Amino acid sequence: MNKSMLDDATRYHLLKLLTEHPESTQRELAAAMGISLGKANYCINALIEKGMVKTGNFRRNPNKGVYAYLLTPEGVQEKARVTVRFLHRKMAEYDTLQAEIAALRQEVDGLSTSGLDAGRGAA
Repeated sequence: MNKSMLDDATRYHLLKLLTEHPESTQRELAAAMGISLGKANYCINALIEKGMVKTGNFRRNPNKGVYAYLLTPEGVQEKARVTVRFLHRKMAEYDTLQAEIAALRQEVDGLSTSGLDAGRGAA
């Protein structure tokens, strides 16, 4: 499996969507994630091969072609692990962004105190 295809962000979003909307089609999942249908298919099949997701048929549905994607116990554990990793990464990104914003504010304050109007600079 290509690691970049099923990175933590993709895995997190896919497992989250499958938990919240198990009856979604691959096309709907791809659209919700902003990825191609081919990538969605690849990632779902990778999760199925790893034993994290299984497919189930809605028995009472008159359209017997309607399936649901269900997280297995291993899938539920993986969702918890990937959620923690995803949260840590997002918190680190947030901290970095806060530092960049603070530096930009200092730069803008320096421009203001030097008599330059920040709104009239070159575009």
